[in-house]
Amino acid sequence: MTDPRSRCPINLTLEVLGDKWSLLVIRDMIFAGRRHFRELLTQSDEGIASNILADRLKTLVDQGLITKSDDPTHKQKAIYSLSEKGIALVPVLAKMADWGSKHLPVTEDFRMRGRLLAEAGEAGWKSLMSELRETHLGTPSKRRRKSFFDQFQSASYATRSRAVRQSADVLINGRPQNLRPAAVSAHEQPKDPSLPAKRKG
Repeated sequence: MTDPRSRCPINLTLEVLGDKWSLLVIRDMIFAGRRHFRELLTQSDEGIASNILADRLKTLVDQGLITKSDDPTHKQKAIYSLSEKGIALVPVLAKMADWGSKHLPVTEDFRMRGRLLAEAGEAGWKSLMSELRETHLGTPSKRRRKSFFDQFQSASYATRSRAVRQSADVLINGRPQNLRPAAVSAHEQPKDPSLPAKRKG
Protein backbone atom coordinates (compact mmCIF):
# COMPACT_ATOMS: atom_id res chain seq x y z
CA MET A 1 0.00 0.00 0.00
CA THR A 2 1.40 3.38 -1.02
CA ASP A 3 1.72 6.22 1.45
CA PRO A 4 -1.36 8.51 1.48
CA ARG A 5 -1.12 12.01 0.05
CA SER A 6 -2.12 13.35 3.47
CA ARG A 7 -3.72 12.15 6.70
CA CYS A 8 -6.81 14.30 6.14
CA PRO A 9 -9.85 12.03 6.75
CA ILE A 10 -11.56 13.22 3.57
CA ASN A 11 -8.46 12.47 1.51
CA LEU A 12 -8.02 9.05 3.13
CA THR A 13 -11.65 8.21 2.38
CA LEU A 14 -11.25 9.32 -1.24
CA GLU A 15 -8.14 7.17 -1.62
CA VAL A 16 -10.29 4.14 -0.74
CA LEU A 17 -13.64 5.10 -2.32
CA GLY A 18 -12.88 7.97 -4.68
CA ASP A 19 -13.05 6.06 -7.98
CA LYS A 20 -16.17 5.85 -10.17
CA TRP A 21 -17.29 2.37 -9.09
CA SER A 22 -16.48 1.40 -5.50
CA LEU A 23 -19.35 3.29 -3.85
CA LEU A 24 -21.75 2.01 -6.51
CA VAL A 25 -20.83 -1.58 -5.65
CA ILE A 26 -21.43 -0.80 -1.96
CA ARG A 27 -24.70 0.94 -2.91
CA ASP A 28 -25.97 -2.14 -4.74
CA MET A 29 -25.06 -4.39 -1.84
CA ILE A 30 -26.81 -2.12 0.67
CA PHE A 31 -29.94 -1.01 -1.15
CA ALA A 32 -30.46 -3.77 -3.72
CA GLY A 33 -29.28 -6.77 -1.71
CA ARG A 34 -26.88 -7.94 -4.43
CA ARG A 35 -24.18 -10.23 -3.04
CA HIS A 36 -23.01 -12.38 -5.95
CA PHE A 37 -20.65 -11.36 -8.74
CA ARG A 38 -23.17 -12.02 -11.51
CA GLU A 39 -25.89 -10.00 -9.77
CA LEU A 40 -23.56 -7.05 -9.32
CA LEU A 41 -22.45 -7.35 -12.95
CA THR A 42 -25.72 -7.87 -14.82
CA GLN A 43 -28.04 -5.75 -12.67
CA SER A 44 -25.86 -2.66 -12.49
CA ASP A 45 -27.74 0.49 -13.59
CA GLU A 46 -24.45 1.95 -14.82
CA GLY A 47 -23.23 -1.13 -16.74
CA ILE A 48 -19.98 -1.99 -15.00
CA ALA A 49 -17.46 -4.15 -16.93
CA SER A 50 -16.57 -7.54 -15.48
CA ASN A 51 -12.84 -6.79 -15.13
CA ILE A 52 -13.54 -3.50 -13.33
CA LEU A 53 -16.04 -5.19 -11.01
CA ALA A 54 -13.54 -7.94 -10.16
CA ASP A 55 -10.88 -5.33 -9.40
CA ARG A 56 -13.17 -3.21 -7.23
CA LEU A 57 -14.43 -6.20 -5.27
CA LYS A 58 -10.85 -7.26 -4.56
CA THR A 59 -9.97 -3.72 -3.43
CA LEU A 60 -13.02 -3.51 -1.16
CA VAL A 61 -12.11 -6.86 0.39
CA ASP A 62 -8.50 -5.73 0.88
CA GLN A 63 -9.71 -2.49 2.51
CA GLY A 64 -11.96 -4.42 4.90
CA LEU A 65 -15.24 -2.94 3.60
CA ILE A 66 -16.60 -6.30 2.45
CA THR A 67 -15.72 -9.97 2.91
CA LYS A 68 -15.75 -12.86 0.46
CA SER A 69 -16.68 -16.44 1.34
CA ASP A 70 -18.06 -19.60 -0.25
CA ASP A 71 -21.80 -19.52 -0.75
CA PRO A 72 -23.28 -22.35 1.36
CA THR A 73 -26.19 -22.67 -1.08
CA HIS A 74 -23.97 -23.10 -4.15
CA LYS A 75 -20.51 -24.67 -4.04
CA GLN A 76 -19.26 -22.91 -7.18
CA LYS A 77 -20.33 -19.41 -6.11
CA ALA A 78 -18.75 -16.87 -3.81
CA ILE A 79 -20.89 -14.57 -1.70
CA TYR A 80 -19.89 -11.07 -0.64
CA SER A 81 -20.88 -9.59 2.72
CA LEU A 82 -20.63 -6.09 4.11
CA SER A 83 -18.34 -5.59 7.09
CA GLU A 84 -19.16 -3.19 9.92
CA LYS A 85 -16.98 -0.65 8.12
CA GLY A 86 -19.04 -1.08 4.95
CA ILE A 87 -22.37 -0.88 6.80
CA ALA A 88 -21.21 2.39 8.37
CA LEU A 89 -21.39 3.97 4.89
CA VAL A 90 -25.23 3.97 4.94
CA PRO A 91 -25.51 7.59 6.23
CA VAL A 92 -22.81 8.71 3.76
CA LEU A 93 -24.72 7.26 0.80
CA ALA A 94 -28.01 8.66 2.10
CA LYS A 95 -26.51 12.16 2.29
CA MET A 96 -24.99 11.80 -1.18
CA ALA A 97 -28.35 10.69 -2.60
CA ASP A 98 -30.08 13.66 -0.99
CA TRP A 99 -27.49 16.14 -2.29
CA GLY A 100 -27.60 14.66 -5.80
CA SER A 101 -31.41 14.71 -5.85
CA LYS A 102 -31.42 18.41 -4.97
CA HIS A 103 -28.62 19.66 -7.22
CA LEU A 104 -28.23 17.28 -10.19
CA PRO A 105 -30.52 16.22 -13.09
CA VAL A 106 -31.55 12.81 -11.73
CA THR A 107 -34.54 10.91 -13.10
CA GLU A 108 -37.76 10.84 -11.10
CA ASP A 109 -37.38 7.26 -9.85
CA PHE A 110 -33.91 7.98 -8.45
CA ARG A 111 -35.12 11.32 -7.05
CA MET A 112 -37.85 9.48 -5.17
CA ARG A 113 -35.35 7.01 -3.71
CA GLY A 114 -33.13 9.87 -2.59
CA ARG A 115 -36.10 11.55 -0.93
CA LEU A 116 -37.09 8.31 0.82
CA LEU A 117 -33.61 8.00 2.28
CA ALA A 118 -33.51 11.64 3.34
CA GLU A 119 -36.93 11.47 4.99
CA ALA A 120 -35.99 8.29 6.85
CA GLY A 121 -33.42 10.27 8.81
CA GLU A 122 -31.00 8.85 11.33
CA ALA A 123 -33.63 6.56 12.87
CA GLY A 124 -34.33 4.96 9.48
CA TRP A 125 -30.64 4.65 8.65
CA LYS A 126 -29.95 2.97 12.00
CA SER A 127 -32.82 0.57 11.35
CA LEU A 128 -31.40 -0.33 7.95
CA MET A 129 -27.91 -0.75 9.41
CA SER A 130 -29.31 -3.09 12.05
CA GLU A 131 -30.99 -5.18 9.33
CA LEU A 132 -27.75 -5.26 7.34
CA ARG A 133 -25.84 -6.49 10.39
CA GLU A 134 -28.30 -9.34 10.73
CA THR A 135 -28.06 -10.27 7.04
CA HIS A 136 -24.32 -9.82 6.53
CA LEU A 137 -22.83 -10.32 9.99
CA GLY A 138 -25.37 -12.64 11.60
CA THR A 139 -26.15 -10.15 14.38
CA PRO A 140 -29.77 -10.56 15.63
CA SER A 141 -31.98 -7.50 15.32
CA LYS A 142 -35.51 -6.58 16.30
CA ARG A 143 -37.74 -7.39 13.36
CA ARG A 144 -40.50 -5.02 12.37
CA ARG A 145 -43.56 -6.28 10.54
CA LYS A 146 -42.03 -4.75 7.43
CA SER A 147 -38.33 -3.97 7.41
CA PHE A 148 -36.88 -0.66 6.23
CA PHE A 149 -35.18 -2.55 3.39
CA ASP A 150 -38.52 -4.03 2.25
CA GLN A 151 -40.22 -0.64 2.46
CA PHE A 152 -37.45 0.97 0.42
CA GLN A 153 -37.56 -1.79 -2.19
CA SER A 154 -41.36 -1.60 -2.48
CA ALA A 155 -41.34 2.17 -2.88
CA SER A 156 -38.49 2.01 -5.41
CA TYR A 157 -40.28 -0.67 -7.44
CA ALA A 158 -43.56 1.27 -7.43
CA THR A 159 -41.83 4.49 -8.51
CA ARG A 160 -39.86 2.78 -11.28
CA SER A 161 -42.96 0.91 -12.53
CA ARG A 162 -44.90 4.19 -12.71
CA ALA A 163 -42.07 5.82 -14.66
CA VAL A 164 -41.95 2.89 -17.10
CA ARG A 165 -45.74 3.06 -17.65
CA GLN A 166 -45.59 6.80 -18.30
CA SER A 167 -42.70 6.36 -20.76
CA ALA A 168 -44.61 3.61 -22.58
CA ASP A 169 -47.69 5.81 -22.76
CA VAL A 170 -45.67 8.62 -24.36
CA LEU A 171 -44.29 6.21 -26.97
CA ILE A 172 -47.73 4.76 -27.78
CA ASN A 173 -49.97 7.80 -27.55
CA GLY A 174 -47.51 10.66 -27.96
CA ARG A 175 -48.49 12.23 -24.65
CA PRO A 176 -47.96 11.61 -20.94
CA GLN A 177 -50.64 9.57 -19.22
CA ASN A 178 -51.77 12.45 -17.03
CA LEU A 179 -52.35 14.66 -20.09
CA ARG A 180 -54.81 12.37 -21.86
CA PRO A 181 -57.85 14.26 -23.22
CA ALA A 182 -61.15 13.83 -21.45
CA ALA A 183 -63.48 11.20 -22.83
CA VAL A 184 -65.83 12.44 -25.55
CA SER A 185 -69.53 11.82 -24.96
CA ALA A 186 -71.59 9.93 -27.51
CA HIS A 187 -73.44 12.99 -28.84
CA GLU A 188 -70.13 14.85 -29.34
CA GLN A 189 -68.50 12.15 -31.44
CA PRO A 190 -68.20 12.89 -35.19
CA LYS A 191 -70.90 11.31 -37.35
CA ASP A 192 -70.06 8.61 -39.84
CA PRO A 193 -71.30 9.87 -43.24
CA SER A 194 -71.89 6.28 -44.40
CA LEU A 195 -74.65 5.78 -41.79
CA PRO A 196 -78.25 6.90 -42.55
CA ALA A 197 -79.38 10.02 -40.78
CA LYS A 198 -81.84 9.58 -37.91
CA ARG A 199 -85.38 10.68 -38.63
CA LYS A 200 -86.74 13.51 -36.51
CA GLY A 201 -89.92 13.00 -34.57
